[in-house]
Amino acid sequence: MMAADADKMCLIALVLFFLLTSGAFSPASGQCTDGTYNYKGKDCCRCGAGWHVVKHCNASLQRGECKECDHETYNSDPNGQTSCEPCTSCSHGNDNLEVVEPCTPARDTKCGCKEGHYCNTPEEICRLCQACETCGGPENIKEPCTNRTNTVCKEKSEGGNISIPGIIVGVIIAIVVVVAVVFIWKKRPFSRQRQGQVPNGNTHDVEMQPLYEVDLQPRLPDIAEALGWKDMKEVAIRSNIPMTVIDSCQLDIPGDSKEQTLKLLLNWVESQGSDAAKNLLEILQRSGKRRKAERVKEILSHDY
Repeated sequence: MMAADADKMCLIALVLFFLLTSGAFSPASGQCTDGTYNYKGKDCCRCGAGWHVVKHCNASLQRGECKECDHETYNSDPNGQTSCEPCTSCSHGNDNLEVVEPCTPARDTKCGCKEGHYCNTPEEICRLCQACETCGGPENIKEPCTNRTNTVCKEKSEGGNISIPGIIVGVIIAIVVVVAVVFIWKKRPFSRQRQGQVPNGNTHDVEMQPLYEVDLQPRLPDIAEALGWKDMKEVAIRSNIPMTVIDSCQLDIPGDSKEQTLKLLLNWVESQGSDAAKNLLEILQRSGKRRKAERVKEILSHDY
């Protein structure tokens, strides 16, 4: 009788061993709550947000070994990555940014403008903030600055400090200036030679046109896309932008050349001030980037 019981126990053990080794008790697909990723033909369960893979699974629909992201790194989504992304820094150069929400293993740092600064880019995340207008004093402010809009100053006429004779004199002066500019412009020698030829024998691939003041901010994403990282980096180098600033633009946004280019362009525009548009076209011309210069001119001429 005891021998028969022993045989039954051995048979049960053999069946259990077969079921375990054949994967019959592997977790169902529904147990991979965060989905799966493929590794060498196996569908492994993803690690959760804030974690990364240390060891891949041995069988499909099983989880390998996961580890929480180290300090100053994060993964915002479930993943099968073997490392975490570096957290964004809010303290580079003259960006005028500060930390709004610190980085956590499952969320990147959220940056915002420092007090007295704003950004009006269409993107949700600000990467470069500018100083708010002061209007010459609080009494001249119509609408205060916010983190997304510049200060709106009161019109001088609202204060009642401008007399009618003063307005008339100002209009007359403006008319005289306009007439003088038109007269001088018409008197300028303007030869329409073959493209690229100028009287002194130098070659310019793009004719320089008068540049009017335009708001560069809404045009910067299109300009950055037209330039690309390689040409934007060349422009920055020719303008004596430090290599540390150039490298930080690339390292802060790994794997996204468009955002890297836009960040570098924002830094470059701030360094050039009101001459940014003119300087950009001149540098592109001297570098032989005729098509890029033409594209930038088209963007500058469009209404935004």
